[in-house]
Amino acid sequence: MPEYLPFNPHPKTPSPLPPPHSCDSQFHVFGPREKYPIRPGAAYEMPTATIEVALRLHKTLGIERGVIVQATTYGADHQIVLDGLAAAGSNYRGCANAAVLLERDDAYLDTLHRAGVRGARFSRQGLGITMSAADFDRAIGRVRELGWYAKFQPEPGGIMDQVSLFESLDIPVIIDHMGRADPSKGEQDASLRKLVELLGRGNFWVMLSLSEKLSRQGFPWDDVVPVARACIGAAPDRVIWGSDWPHPVSVKQPPNEGDLLELLYRYAPDAAVLKKILVDNPAALFGFDS
Repeated sequence: MPEYLPFNPHPKTPSPLPPPHSCDSQFHVFGPREKYPIRPGAAYEMPTATIEVALRLHKTLGIERGVIVQATTYGADHQIVLDGLAAAGSNYRGCANAAVLLERDDAYLDTLHRAGVRGARFSRQGLGITMSAADFDRAIGRVRELGWYAKFQPEPGGIMDQVSLFESLDIPVIIDHMGRADPSKGEQDASLRKLVELLGRGNFWVMLSLSEKLSRQGFPWDDVVPVARACIGAAPDRVIWGSDWPHPVSVKQPPNEGDLLELLYRYAPDAAVLKKILVDNPAALFGFDS
């Protein structure tokens, strides 16, 4: 199994601080391995990145809310998320891995819901958790019954090869990582054009994240700004932001999270729009108090 780089240990405080009640809509927690063993056949394992470190990061960033997203590393065993939510408190929510919808019973799903899980993420194919068409339909049925959202991780080349799975869904759908649009192709990128179309339907959401890996130019990631602004322009009330800490499967040094928040400020220079992305939109989607 390849070794991937750990998170930046010296996050900076962004200037200015984000608005009160800002939300990091996607981060992960990992390890320690002796407490949270990885699942057999896991595609990757990350260096330890605990909920305690994540909460310190959020304090440095001025983030008060967050969503712990289950990594494929642990599959259907969500103990690390349950423990993380218990430690983080009521300002945090969870997003399950969709494998749990097929592998665990209603009582386990109820435990997740009561702990604060409000959605399920369908991982990209290369991370080792795949579903047949029938299993996918069954999983979506359980999402619907639970009143959760479905979250889709784009393939490395964008969303076009998988969009037929989810474009007809009528439940809330989050598309991660700006659909992994290619910023070098501008408005002609097929994934970006499809994403903008989906955002016009009313139940689709997009997460501004993974900018450092989408960029073809590198820091300070100027080429991703038009992609993010296209997403915001398409549906300013259904855009959220996530750090993706600790940046799983990074083969280059992961970014400083303070830089990522300051990049978001360039995506959304209008204060009212920025507040929507960091505060109002995640509050509506994840069920935080206004």
